[in-house]
Amino acid sequence: MQTHELEFEQGPIRPPSEGASLLLRVTRNCPWNRCAFCSTYKGRKFSRRPVQEVLTDIDNVAKIYDEIKKISWKTGDGGEFTSRVISSVFKDGKLPDSFRSVAYWIASGAETIFLQDANSLMLSTESLVEILNHIRKCFPQVLRVTSYARASTLKSKTVDEYIRLKECGLSRLHVGMESGSDKVLKLIDKGCKSEQLLEGGKRVVEAGISLSLYVIPGIGGVELSEEHSRETARVINGVNPAFVRFRSLYVRHNTLLAEMVRQGRFTPPDEDHIVMEIRDIIQRLDNVTTTIVSDHILNLLEEVEGKLPQDKDKILAVIDRYLKLPYDERLMYQLGRRGGAFRSVNDLYKPGVRSSLEAAKLQIEKELPGGIPEYIQAIKKRFV
Repeated sequence: MQTHELEFEQGPIRPPSEGASLLLRVTRNCPWNRCAFCSTYKGRKFSRRPVQEVLTDIDNVAKIYDEIKKISWKTGDGGEFTSRVISSVFKDGKLPDSFRSVAYWIASGAETIFLQDANSLMLSTESLVEILNHIRKCFPQVLRVTSYARASTLKSKTVDEYIRLKECGLSRLHVGMESGSDKVLKLIDKGCKSEQLLEGGKRVVEAGISLSLYVIPGIGGVELSEEHSRETARVINGVNPAFVRFRSLYVRHNTLLAEMVRQGRFTPPDEDHIVMEIRDIIQRLDNVTTTIVSDHILNLLEEVEGKLPQDKDKILAVIDRYLKLPYDERLMYQLGRRGGAFRSVNDLYKPGVRSSLEAAKLQIEKELPGGIPEYIQAIKKRFV
């Protein structure tokens, strides 16, 4: 078989925590595709990939894996995936991109796989079982298989079905909860209700599958901020997911949410308001063993991480330390964080970095009418 025949399909996105995972596409795009804040799949039709197509992709990955091992023998590395072998794959312009995807996966340990796109649970349980079993057959070293799922779809499968999927290797589901408020979910046209989040999430947790819920601080706007934080905490308390991952709001261009802002129907909260909203959510969490994660560049405070309940006070202390800073110091931290110079409030006091940022701040305030906040909005466009 020629190397150009060894291709497999991959979708556009995956969670940050799946950066080391092999991406396997089992559905295309998003079945809902109407969320006001999202533009990822706009103009693209959802479809389920035939199971045989997915199985063929898995077979092709296995063949590429073997081909890279042959390269290792040719380079004198005895079948080991050394850095020299991986480097040779990346430098060989005659090999298709699929080889580089697998080489990166191998270099990252070849232990995790992520099933794309936005909602793999749209496949029947039987189809998913067949795919998972084939993954296990071809890659027995894989320790974790994960996927996105929509909240409205979680409730469509029973606990027994989730247990069966877990037994076949499904380890974790990443779910865009966004908010626990029905008012907010309706506002952003999420296409689900909090009851579906609660019931479906409980089933996943009961089956022993790790559930990672994504929350968007700020998604209720200034108008529904308190409603958003209160109801989001209520759902998290009811589900007790393994992870809660914060993704601070950024209003993307060419989205319905951007149009709502222009019409005056939605007021985006500023950086400090979002931080206070995160604090309110965490403060309200009770009797959960959830891990809080802040693994996205849009989050202002990277240190807002830890295991509940034991790390709750520590997390709140990080937030309070920032909020107690004078306004100008908070602006300075925002500038340093968004510019990539800061990862902690402690970094505010690094002499060399501090002096450079103070000079930058003066220049920005001189050139931009909106000062630092306007500059930060411009920087955020690069992140999304």
